[in-house]
Amino acid sequence: MLQRIREICKQGDSGFMLKGIVEIDETYIGGKEDNRHANKKRKGSQGGSGKAIVLGMRERGGSVKAMQIDNASNSALNKALQGHIKRSATICADEWRGYAGISGYTHRKANHSAKRHVDGSAHANGIESVWAALKRGFCGTYHQFSAKRLDRYANESTFRLNKGNCAIDTIDRVSALVRNAGDKRLTYKGLIGD
Repeated sequence: MLQRIREICKQGDSGFMLKGIVEIDETYIGGKEDNRHANKKRKGSQGGSGKAIVLGMRERGGSVKAMQIDNASNSALNKALQGHIKRSATICADEWRGYAGISGYTHRKANHSAKRHVDGSAHANGIESVWAALKRGFCGTYHQFSAKRLDRYANESTFRLNKGNCAIDTIDRVSALVRNAGDKRLTYKGLIGD
């Protein structure tokens, strides 16, 4: 049932586009290499090796979108941004080389490697707070995410951020979830088959 609820939290298909200043960042979901059993450790692996990748986009003062991507290469990032961010937007990101060649947007970056997390209006602190919320759920509530269902956990997290604001009446939050359910149906066969 919870997977079905997470499926209706999906907002990516609703057609809204992020605009203005949009912070983008990727995060890696998976356990620490040190915590793996000896026979499952990958020799020489580091950072995001073997982990699932989630790309997030947060409009400053606005909505959040997140989706699982296969890799954080320039071509994968360019493809993922299509249809989610207006071309007139300014993108703020860190210095990851995958963001360097993103085409069609004004691009600002904060140089994290030089310990400069904010450079004027160039920062990704808002999207970093999205990852903090997602990872608190991972560590404190769920303890693990299945990589094949990670998109649904990202859906739930972004829905909470977009519609879960305490300034919004509870009935309006529930109504938004019910409205979202209209065109999404996750059958049992679909659930166990994915």
